Amino acid sequence: MGEDPKLGALRKGFLEFLVLRIISGSTVYAADILKKLDGTDFATQEGTLYPLLSRLRREGLLDYQWQESEAGPPRKYYRLTAAGQRQLAEFDAYWARLNQTIDSMGT
Repeated sequence: MGEDPKLGALRKGFLEFLVLRIISGSTVYAADILKKLDGTDFATQEGTLYPLLSRLRREGLLDYQWQESEAGPPRKYYRLTAAGQRQLAEFDAYWARLNQTIDSMGT
């Protein structure tokens, strides 16, 4: 049974929010992001994550730096830019308002 398209659209938007949140803590390697999402409803694959990271970088929300790796070639480590930190703060505020609205609609 496939995923409901409406839920898929929500998931896609939340995935961006979660990726920004994961990266907000420190500089993060893409494999660390995948590992953090693994086992959640937002588990994804490289084929989804890398285009998202590229788009967020083009939008000025992320930047990266190359770091040497003991396990092979240098790795890209991502970090939020000031614009990314502002975007995450906007997401956080919106999430709080959304939860409040949803809670107020209950019984």
